[in-house]
Amino acid sequence: MNNIVIKEDGLLPFEQILALYENVLWTAYTKEPELLEKAIQNSLKVWTAWEGDQLIGLARVVGDGLTIIYIQDILILEDYQRQGVGSMLLQKVLKEYQAVRQIILMTDSTDKTQNFYKKNGLIRTDEHQLVTYMK
Repeated sequence: MNNIVIKEDGLLPFEQILALYENVLWTAYTKEPELLEKAIQNSLKVWTAWEGDQLIGLARVVGDGLTIIYIQDILILEDYQRQGVGSMLLQKVLKEYQAVRQIILMTDSTDKTQNFYKKNGLIRTDEHQLVTYMK
């Protein structure tokens, strides 16, 4: 963990980004790599985690950056999961956008993901008597 460096935006090597998404089996993204590349480029902000020249994690935010952000992606190479890298990235996002009124994230309803986000200070919408809709 001591050798992990978090970077903001910058020149992102798409081959490593695609490999990261493939590693975590996010096939909805990897089926259309051109679309993923444009989505990354059009993000409000992207943070990446590195160990040397190896991309090991990524967090991506979309939104207006003032009243609402949506934490679109947080993903960590499988070999680096449960080592605090995801928490490092998420805390960067939350610190950067601490003045934003609505910080939204949608994720799988597994114990692993729920525990991760709860540990990092996020609260389920149903705990605020809110509901989420999607299409």
